[in-house]
Amino acid sequence: MINNDRLLVQILLLALLGAGVWVMAPFISALLWGAILAFASWPLMRLLTRWLGGRETLAAALLTTLWILLVALPLVWLGFNLADHVRDATAFIRDVRVDGLPDAPHWLGGIPLVGERLLVIWNTIDEQGAALLANIKPYLGQVGNWLLARSAQIGGGILELILSLVFVFFFYRDGPRLAAFTQRLLERLIGERAEYYLGLVAGTVQRVVNGVIGTAAAQAVLALIGFLIAGVPGALVLGIVTFLLSLIPMGPPLVWIPATAWLAWKGDYGTAIFLGIWGTFIISGVDNVLKPYLISRGGNLPLVIVLLGVFGGLLAFGFIGLFIGPTLLAVAYSLLLDWSKSTVRS
Repeated sequence: MINNDRLLVQILLLALLGAGVWVMAPFISALLWGAILAFASWPLMRLLTRWLGGRETLAAALLTTLWILLVALPLVWLGFNLADHVRDATAFIRDVRVDGLPDAPHWLGGIPLVGERLLVIWNTIDEQGAALLANIKPYLGQVGNWLLARSAQIGGGILELILSLVFVFFFYRDGPRLAAFTQRLLERLIGERAEYYLGLVAGTVQRVVNGVIGTAAAQAVLALIGFLIAGVPGALVLGIVTFLLSLIPMGPPLVWIPATAWLAWKGDYGTAIFLGIWGTFIISGVDNVLKPYLISRGGNLPLVIVLLGVFGGLLAFGFIGLFIGPTLLAVAYSLLLDWSKSTVRS
C-alpha cells in the first residue's frame, strides 16, 4: 500500500510538472534569454549589490534599467524602423498590383553599369502594362505576404525582448535562491555529481556568451577600420550598429553591403570593391573562426563538439540555439564520458 501511495504521488508530481511546462511553454524562449543575460552579467550584479549595501532589489532594478537603455531601446527603435520599411514596401507592391508601375525615378538611370538596362525594363513593363503585370501579379502577392510575415516576426521579437528584460529583473533578485534550489533538485536526481554538471553548464554558457560578445566586438572594430579606409561617412555609428547586429546571425552584412552599394552609386568603384571584399572575407569571415575558438577556449570539449553545438543549435532552435546547442552537447558528452569510465571500472 505504501508503494502504491508513493507511485501515485510520483504520477501526480509528473502530471503537475507537465502542466507547469505546458503553461510556461509560450514564455520558454524569453525565460532562457533572461536567464542567459542575468548569468552573463552576474559579476556586475554582485558588484552593484555590494556598492548598495546588499540591497538586491534596488541593484536588480538599476541593472535592468541599464539593460533597457543600452540594449532594448536601440533594438526596439531599429525594429520599428524596419517594420515601417516593410509596411512601405508592402504598400508599394499592393499599389503596383492595382495601378501598375509609376514613372521611373530619375536616379534609376544613373546606377552604374545597369542603370540604362533597368530603365529599359521599367519602360517595357509600363508599355506592355496589363499583360506583363498579369504574369507577375502572383509573384508580387507572394513577395507582399513574405514581407508581412517578416514584419510580424519583428514585432514578435520586440515583444520577446521586452519579456526577457522583465524576467532578468527576477533572475537578478532571486538568482542565489534559484541556484540553490536547482542544485538541491539535481542532487536528488543524480547525487554528488550535481555540482560538477552545474559548473559544466555554467562554464559552457559563459564561454558562449564571451564568444558571441567577443566576436561582435571584433567584427565592429574590423568594420570601423574598413569604413574609415573606404571613406564612408559616419564610420563610428556604423561600427556601433555592426556590433549590435553582430549579435544576430548574418547581421553585419546588413551594414557593409548598403555601404558598398552607396560607394558604387557614388562612382567610387575601387573603394566599393575593397569594402565588398573586406566585408565578405574579414568582417563576416571572422565569425566562422573567432567564435568557435572563444567558445572552446578554457574548456575540455573537443572543437568539433563546439562547432556541432553552435551550428546545429542555430539550425534547430534559431539564435537561442547558439547557447542551447553547445550546452546540450557538453552535458551529453560529459555524461557519456562518466558512463564509459564507470563501465570500465566495474
